[in-house]
Amino acid sequence: QTISGEHGLDGSGVYNGTSDLQLERMNVYFNEASGNKYVPRAVL
Repeated sequence: QTISGEHGLDGSGVYNGTSDLQLERMNVYFNEASGNKYVPRAVL
C-alpha cells in the first residue's frame, strides 16, 4: 500500500497522481491491466 500511494495509485490500482514522470516510471513496480488499472509486479 505504501508504494502504491507513493506512486499515485488508489486502493483499486487507478492512477490519481499529477506527475507525468511518475506515470512514465509506473512500469518499474507495476504492470498495466485492463481499464487503466495497475497491478504490482512480482518481486523476487
